[in-house]
Parts: sequence; structure tokens; C-alpha cells
Amino acid sequence: MTSAIVQSETPVTLIGGGALGPSDLETALALAPVLVAADGGADAALAAGRMPQAVIGDFDSLSARARAGIPADRLFPIREQESTDFDKALRSVAAPLVLAVGFLGDRVDHQLAAFNVLTRHAHRACILIGVHEVIFHAPRRLVLDMAAGQVVSLFPMGRVTGRSEGLEWPIDGLVLTPDGQIGTSNRALGPVTLETDGPGLLAILPRDRLEALIVALRPGS
Repeated sequence: MTSAIVQSETPVTLIGGGALGPSDLETALALAPVLVAADGGADAALAAGRMPQAVIGDFDSLSARARAGIPADRLFPIREQESTDFDKALRSVAAPLVLAVGFLGDRVDHQLAAFNVLTRHAHRACILIGVHEVIFHAPRRLVLDMAAGQVVSLFPMGRVTGRSEGLEWPIDGLVLTPDGQIGTSNRALGPVTLETDGPGLLAILPRDRLEALIVALRPGS
């Protein structure tokens, strides 16, 4: 396992080189003030007038201009090609929470790879921020502050069972699998409690639930 390159007691914003909404970075930094870039995400950070504290990746998409503009002691190349830059960066950051921007949007293959990383690092509290939604790996138990009628989509990345309270269509008794029963387009009746019997379940919520989700993911919540 790669040792931590960045260690922070406060939440970290991780920026990638994918599609970035106009307010994504500032929204994340207001909640997670430490900025780390995954490879070409450093270009997006500099374009927004932000200097990352660290740049982590294989550097195949980091521009020469960005490389020249970032102090050498903030550049951390990881040359192996067996994992994505999101994976390299996430596993190299030790923080209570990571808010990831620039990993959703233009390319479906990049999004699928990001979901794969969330699943393989299920123990990490990491939230992908999209234009309209936030996506995260559900912990074993989660209590969400939701309003009636809000969408709660659940997508299994493996075989998952569990229980729920506060969903219009409970998951109790279901076996969720990527090639079988899934749980997208469910709706909250109010506050929602999710419990899973193991890893592998991704949850997708409206973006306006981001701050409530951060509270829910805090240890002891």
C-alpha cells in the first residue's frame, strides 16, 4: 500500500482533469480547504487561480506549463500504469474526508473508472461532486437528512444486501447486483437510514444534500 503523501486533519479537495462545473471547485474548497490535484487536475486548479499543495499522478496529462509553475517539492509522480490518477491520489491522501471534483462529466469511461475507485477504497470517506448530484460509497450505516420526494439512487457495484428506513421502496430482503436488481430512482419519504451487510453500494443524492451528507459521514454520526 502506498504511504500517504498528504496528511491532513481537515477535509481535502481533490481536483481531476475532467469536466468541472463553474462552482465545483469553490464549493468544495469552502468545505475542504486543502487542495490536492490528480495529474492534469493541476492545470484546472491553476486556471482557477489556485495552487495545489500537492500534485499526484503519472503526469501523462500534466502540461509542461503547469509543471513549470508548481514548486518541484509539490510534484509527486507515481509512474505505474495499473491504476488511474484518481486512485493514485486518493490512496496517497490521509484525511477525514475527500471531496473530489473534475472526475465526472465528459467521458463515461472516466466516470466508470471513478466508481471503481470508490468501490475499491470503500473504507475512505470520499464524495464525487457532479453538476446535479453527489456520489459516494455507502458506509455500513448511514443516516441521511433528506426531504420527502428527493431522489436517493442506489447502485450496486457487487452483490449487496441491506436494510432501509425512509425510502419509498425499501431495500430490505433484496439482493442488489450490477447485472440484476438495482436501486436507482428511489425516493425519500423524509430522513433516510441505510444499512448494508458489506461493501459495494454506491449512493447518488441531489447536490444540495452535500453539506448534510458531510455531516452524516463524520465518525460517530
